[in-house]
Amino acid sequence: MDTSFDKARFNMIQQQIRPWDVIDDRVLEVMSEIQREHFVPDAYRGLAYADIEIPFGNGQSMLAPKVVGRLLQALAVKTKDRVLEIGTGSGYVTACLARLGGQVVSIEIDSTLAELAQGNLGAGKLHHLEVRQGDGLVAPIDGGPFDVIAVTGSMPDGAMLPGLQEQLAVGGRLFAIIGKDPAMQATLVTRTVANGFEHRGLFETSVLALANIPEPERFVF
Repeated sequence: MDTSFDKARFNMIQQQIRPWDVIDDRVLEVMSEIQREHFVPDAYRGLAYADIEIPFGNGQSMLAPKVVGRLLQALAVKTKDRVLEIGTGSGYVTACLARLGGQVVSIEIDSTLAELAQGNLGAGKLHHLEVRQGDGLVAPIDGGPFDVIAVTGSMPDGAMLPGLQEQLAVGGRLFAIIGKDPAMQATLVTRTVANGFEHRGLFETSVLALANIPEPERFVF
């Protein structure tokens, strides 16, 4: 057992996650248990619990721990919830969603990352989850409707939200980060009734955009 990582994980919870208003005991427990160091590139293993985004290469990165905590808390994953994750990365958020009890389908556009995540998640003996390689924004994902949708990269505007939120079950929750630097807003969308959605701003942040997402059209004078 590497006690240095155990201490770093404890400090992450106490110094990053809790001060960012994450008070859900289930979320804190899951993030205390899952060994984040197994999901970061070897070159950054010593920074696994730092308050930074860790790069994977190819313009993608791992969300900072405090953002993961707020994402998980906002989505309030329950046992047997059907969960869709857009942007698997190395599988850390996927592991958290599955440990919270969700039946997870995760979509990763980068084939190398998808393969990496499958290895990371298999090594952790986590069940009830599936990693698929593909673009999660081009069409509805098989397995819906979903109770939870987690989007782990930002989108420049809300143009892609309708296609995602239509995949929610009634009562379902969607987490997305919308905007461009320096004004990105983490947003929770809840499907309140069959044809009704509630949008609530959660916090401001800045994260890398999803791969292959279309840029919004610019106004031309």
